[in-house]
Formats: sequence, structure tokens, C-alpha cells
Amino acid sequence: MKPLSAILNALPPTKIIDSSIDLSKYIPLDLSANNEELMDSRPENAVEFEVFISDYLSRNNAEVAFGGYIEGRTLYKRSTIFRNDSIPERNIHIGLDLWTKEGTTVLAPLDGKVHSFKNNIGLGDYGPTIILEHEIQNVKFYTLYGHLSLESLDDLTVGKSFKKGDQIATLGNAAVNGDYAPHVHFQIIQNIEEYWGDYPGVCNSNDLNFYIENCPDPNLLLKIT
Repeated sequence: MKPLSAILNALPPTKIIDSSIDLSKYIPLDLSANNEELMDSRPENAVEFEVFISDYLSRNNAEVAFGGYIEGRTLYKRSTIFRNDSIPERNIHIGLDLWTKEGTTVLAPLDGKVHSFKNNIGLGDYGPTIILEHEIQNVKFYTLYGHLSLESLDDLTVGKSFKKGDQIATLGNAAVNGDYAPHVHFQIIQNIEEYWGDYPGVCNSNDLNFYIENCPDPNLLLKIT
């Protein structure tokens, strides 16, 4: 049986947001401490961060900022979900973020069906979240979409089927998406265990090797670069 990473790499490129946005309008965005511009501006809330993202896109004549796989970030320090006295700090992002406008459509990258969905309420959490189940060459795996609009969960049912390119959701705003600038967190998961409508999207450095293995680079599928 082929490894999932090899299967994904052999597939043609696909998109998970508005298919009318050309890849020439995508630009990488580094949200680590290595980004001096980010460190200088230090946005402290969703409104300030949305201004930072919008300005970055405008200056670069772009519509989508993407990146963040296996990226260490400081922005999670504000939330006890990632940092409290009872757990090691989690600050390494293990999905791919695509930052763009509220209401942008989210698409199924492959044929699949709804595994689960949930509104993960809380500062720094996913907000409305959908997980799809896929199977290719007898290999089952899952894709997660976080920070969606509340409407994205309307009339959704476990087992509902989607074809590649179908709209599955829209991007939410800071009031519902965990207090972030509008974006989708996209993650590939091999073994989802008992998780339902949720799965860790940020990890501690001690667990990084496990998550690299269980959550391969989403760009293997999207092929943005």
C-alpha cells in the first residue's frame, strides 16, 4: 500500500477556496517570529491582524496569503487553549492557513463525505469546523476545515457526500471563528482516532514528529508552490 504522502503528491493540483482566484494572486505569508514586519507591528486582536493581512495583500497585489505548515508562532500565547499551567505550550502550526476575505467560498478538494462537524467555541479555537472523509487507492484519510461561518454548519449531516470542487462552507469572521482575521485552517489527517468535529491544529515541539507523520503537508495536495 502506498504511503498517503505519495498518493497525494501524484494527484493533480486542487483548490479549497474560490476557484476563480488564480494562483498568481496567492502569496506566501510567514507568521513566525522571523517576520520582522509582524514583530514590529504586533497586532494584538483580530481587527488589528485583519488590517495587517489586508495591507500585506494590497501591497503585493494579491488576494490570498498562505502558509504556516510546521511553523512556530507567537500568536497563540493569548489563548489558554494553547498555553496554561496544566499542559506544555503548543505553538507549532500543523495545518495550512489561507487568509482572505470573510464569506469566501470553501471547496472540497476531493470527492468525500462528512465525517463530523462542530462549533468549537472559545478564544483561539476553530469556531465552526468541518471534517471530510476520503478514500483513494484503499487509503482512508481526512481533511479538516476550521474558522468557518456559522451558516456553514446549517443543514449539514454526517455522511453527506461532496464532489471535488463543490462548495462546502464559507469563511467566518472574528465574532465566530475563534477571534481571528478571516481564513481557513486546512489540515490533512491520516488517523483521526476518536476525534469528532475537532483535531489538534497546533502542537508542542515534543509531539512534532508524530504530527508530521500523521498530518502530511497540505501543499502535497494543493500544489500552490
